[in-house]
Amino acid sequence: MSRSVRLVPAAAVALALVLAGTGCAGGVRGTPGGPGVRDPYFPKAGNGGYDVDHYALTLDYTPATHRLTGTAVITARATKDLSAFDLDLAGLHVDSVGVDGRDARYNRAGQELTVRPHDDLRKGSTFRTTVRYSGVPGTLTDPDGSAEGWLPTADGALGLGEPVGSMAWFPGNDHPSDKATYDITVTVPQGLQAVSNGELAEQSSRAGRTTYHWHTAQPMASYLATVAIGHFDITRSKGPGGLPVLTAVDPTQAKASAAVLAKLPEVVKWEEDTFGPYPFSSVGAIIDRPDDAGYALETQNRPVFPGAPELGTLVHELAHQWYGDCVTPKSWRDMWLNEGFATYAQWLWDEDHGGDSAEKTFRYYYDEHDSALWAFPPATPSGAAHISASPVYERGAMVLHKIRQKVGDKAFFAFLRAWPAAHRYGNASTGDFTAYVEHRFPDQDFGEIWKDWLYGEGKPAHP
Repeated sequence: MSRSVRLVPAAAVALALVLAGTGCAGGVRGTPGGPGVRDPYFPKAGNGGYDVDHYALTLDYTPATHRLTGTAVITARATKDLSAFDLDLAGLHVDSVGVDGRDARYNRAGQELTVRPHDDLRKGSTFRTTVRYSGVPGTLTDPDGSAEGWLPTADGALGLGEPVGSMAWFPGNDHPSDKATYDITVTVPQGLQAVSNGELAEQSSRAGRTTYHWHTAQPMASYLATVAIGHFDITRSKGPGGLPVLTAVDPTQAKASAAVLAKLPEVVKWEEDTFGPYPFSSVGAIIDRPDDAGYALETQNRPVFPGAPELGTLVHELAHQWYGDCVTPKSWRDMWLNEGFATYAQWLWDEDHGGDSAEKTFRYYYDEHDSALWAFPPATPSGAAHISASPVYERGAMVLHKIRQKVGDKAFFAFLRAWPAAHRYGNASTGDFTAYVEHRFPDQDFGEIWKDWLYGEGKPAHP
C-alpha cells in the first residue's frame, strides 16, 4: 500500500507554496500535517497537525446492495500552521471535500486522504472539514488475522474499529491518542435498527427508511466507535443510580443472553464500587450472532459480543469502560493498560463471588508452562500481530497483582479508583503509569516489578 512521502521541512514549505500559492490566509505559511503519528506498531495510523473535537457522521446503508453513502463533518483544531492535512480512509470513493465551507483539493494514496484547504490554517484555529463519500465499505484483516472494519451480517452490518478498522467506514484521525465527541446518524431500510454509541437522540421514518441519531457526549477514541445494523430486540432499563441501560440483542440470541444480561446492573454496581463512578452517560450491550465477529469488543457505552457472552466476558468488557475507554492508551504499544486491567477485573470478580482468589489465579498462571505466556513482556509486544496476545492480558494482570502484593490491599484498591480518575477522558502511556505508581507510593521501590514483570524477557525467577 502506497503512502504520502514525508518531506523535510524546507521541501514541505516549498510544496505548500506551490499548492496553495502565496496568498495564505492572514500571512500564514503552513506546512503539511503529515501522515501517521509514528505509532510503533501502526505507523500509518493517525495524522499530524490537528486534534479532532467532534465527528458528525451521517450514514445511509442498504444491506441488499452493501452500499454506504456518508457525510463526515469533522471539527478540529490546528496544532501547527497547516497548508495540508491527512485523514485516514480505507477504500470508498470520495465525492467531495470542503474546509470551512469552501471546496478543497485532495488526493488519495493508500489509506491517506490528503486535504489542501483553500487557505492555510493558522495554529490554534478551529476548522471544519466536510467529506462526502460512498461505495461498498470493506472488511479489513488485522495483523493477527481477525476481521475488523465493516462486517456484513446476515441482516445488516457491524462496524468494529480495533485497532484501525474505523477508517473502513468513516474518514478521521484513526489513532487512540485523538479522542472526540460524536454524533452518528444512520438511515436504514424501515424494519431494521441501527444501534451506536451514546444515547439515541432522535428517531424518525420517511419514505420506507428509518433514521437513528446517536449522540456521544464524552470523548471517545475512533476504534471504540461502532454501528450495528440489523434486527434487534432493544430493551431499555435503569442501572445503578438511575444510569440508563440499553441492550440490543439479535432475536436468535435473546433466550441464551437473558440470564447474563440480567446481571449487567449488578456487574456495573460492583465495578463502580471497585473502580470508581461509571465514567459515561449510559451503559449496555450489543449482542449479534456468533458468526458476525470472532471476538467481543469494548465499544464505548455498550460493548459488542458475538453471541451470548459468558459472565466473565461481560465483566471484562464492562471493566474496559474505565480502563481503555475512559483512560485510553497513547499508542498501541500501551495495550496492556487496557487488557491487563480488564483481565484483573475478572480475577477480582471471581475473588469476590466465591471463585478463586486473585492470588490463586496468579499462581496458576505463574506455574503455567505454556511458553506463549512468557513470549514477550506486556509493555513491549513483539509486533502488531501480538498486541492482543496472552502476555498483554494475563501477564499484564500479573503486573497489577505484583503491585497489590507490594502495597497491600487497602492502598491497591484505592489506586484502582485513582488511576482512571486521574486520567479521566484522556490518554496514558506505560511510562505515565509507572510514574504515577511511583509518585503515589513514594516509599516503595517498584524497580524489580518493572524490570522482571513489565519489561523483562522470559519468565521471572520468583512469583
